[in-house]
Amino acid sequence: MEKQPIVEIKNLYKSYRRAGQEIPVLQDINLDIAESEFLALMGPSGSGKSTLLNLIAGIDKADSGLIKVVGTDITSLSETELAHWRATNVGFIFQFYNLIPVLTAFENVELPLLLTGLSGKERRGHVETAMSVVNLSDRMDHYPGQLSGGQQQRVAIARAVVTDPTIIVADEPTGDLDRVSAEDILELMERLVHELGKTIVMVTHDPRAAGKAHIIRNLDKGVLNAYPQTHI
Repeated sequence: MEKQPIVEIKNLYKSYRRAGQEIPVLQDINLDIAESEFLALMGPSGSGKSTLLNLIAGIDKADSGLIKVVGTDITSLSETELAHWRATNVGFIFQFYNLIPVLTAFENVELPLLLTGLSGKERRGHVETAMSVVNLSDRMDHYPGQLSGGQQQRVAIARAVVTDPTIIVADEPTGDLDRVSAEDILELMERLVHELGKTIVMVTHDPRAAGKAHIIRNLDKGVLNAYPQTHI
């Protein structure tokens, strides 16, 4: 049975103004992303990959077009509504981890839960589960500076999944890692898809990283290629 799309993008346009000129970034993007799919976005620098990722995550607003995530049209939400929607539906993984150095791994992972109504005991349970998923239960009291790059990215992934988000967006998640650590992170992301049913949209320049995805789509000068390359 064909999977139903969890993300639907229709006729999406985005531009920026620079020195009084309008610079088109994305042009007439149409894309469906199925539940439990691992999608990689590739393309040269400046092609609009990160912009598309930010639009899907509700960080940025489109000029026109439609983005639906599990039936919610996020293009019609106010900034306040978007902030609430992001907190409950989106997990973020960044190239440079974005961990807070003065907080322990546990406290970094707990941060998204502070926006919820969960009790301290409930938050601890969620954090312990997320840290177990990334195999760092024995590092919860360590600070980022006491962890390797690969371990810091694992903490960042635990933070991304701790709220049980609808979709995970990853912007160059292996870009700052050595090859062995990068492979470990990609295997972990595969597990999130296959074992936990997560939907991941990843921007990457690395063909090895993209090869782990189910589907690769290429952006070039703001235009999405017509035919996906599929990897199962």
